[in-house]
Amino acid sequence: MKTTRIALLALPALMLTAAGPVTANDPLAGRVAGKPVNCISATETRGQAQIVDDKTITYSRTANRTWVTHPEGVCNGLAPNRALVVERRGAQLCRGDRFRTVRAPATVPSAQCFFGAFTPYDKVAARR
Repeated sequence: MKTTRIALLALPALMLTAAGPVTANDPLAGRVAGKPVNCISATETRGQAQIVDDKTITYSRTANRTWVTHPEGVCNGLAPNRALVVERRGAQLCRGDRFRTVRAPATVPSAQCFFGAFTPYDKVAARR
């Protein structure tokens, strides 16, 4: 039963990283990338954080905007079935801020990783 649970947790990540057309399972489907920024407000990080794959983290506070960041360099331990432990300083989350990941129920965190720039992806308004 434990093997099934792990496989189900990994399935969304496999669908997101597979090459091919955009699907309904793609968190960026129907969205347009904006200009990357170095920092986002702490308010933007209060939403759902999701590790999509070993190179991508998304933050979604509202249905209209999703922030995407890629760690700087290699980030060992970044995987969809892990939780983020963010070391934020101040009222913003910025490029270069540190984070680690941890897999429940273990309490030993991964090595330190560093956030890259944050790119906003906004929903495209429907044409009338």
